Amino acid sequence: MKNTCLAIVLGVSAFASASAMAADIPFPHLETTGRGEVVVQPDMAVFSVNVVETKKTAVDAKLAVDQAVTKFIERLQAAGVDKKDINSANISLAAQYNYPKDHKPELVGFKANRSVEVTVHQLTKLNSYLDDALGDGINQINNIDLKVADSAKYQQQARQKAIENAKQVAASLAQGFGNRIDGVWQIDYDTNSQPMPYMRANSWVGGARQDSIDQSYTDNNIVIKDSVNVIFKLAEK
Repeated sequence: MKNTCLAIVLGVSAFASASAMAADIPFPHLETTGRGEVVVQPDMAVFSVNVVETKKTAVDAKLAVDQAVTKFIERLQAAGVDKKDINSANISLAAQYNYPKDHKPELVGFKANRSVEVTVHQLTKLNSYLDDALGDGINQINNIDLKVADSAKYQQQARQKAIENAKQVAASLAQGFGNRIDGVWQIDYDTNSQPMPYMRANSWVGGARQDSIDQSYTDNNIVIKDSVNVIFKLAEK
């Protein structure tokens, strides 16, 4: 049995190093990039909201945002959200000035900004949480990030598809040129692969039922992608 030397390179610069090393390989070879993806439905989400208030004094501004956040957290916990899934520790406070022409700046008040990040494990409740936020004085919804709880499992599936794709492409190319694959010389893997979510279009005319609105948040897909660069040895003719 032939002995095959296999190198595995991990990191962002993997592709560059593979190309550089491939130029020095003293035997017939070919390079391929295998790609794989898995499409899954999200089963959780993380959303963030903001409350911004401007008042005459710093104390009043802070009090206003604190009260709104406290009411929101109380409603979330009453609805069954675990305290560990609520992050509300950050706050910013800044003086606000008016700048009249040819006059010194005038202090007009203080702006307080406080955000809350919530992890939702039941997507069917996401819309009600957002409604609660707006009802409690929160005046900005910043982001809704759809996720899957077991992303590592799906990332592994996408990786295996990428590996199979690299093998199939290499075998097809070698066969097309009247040759065959004779082992793997180097594997370069980008460890920064991340799930790529995309939204599937949803639309309806006014008067939609509540369950339809809830479905508009959950009827989406997350595409988890992966890729691998491989240098294959070709059989000696």
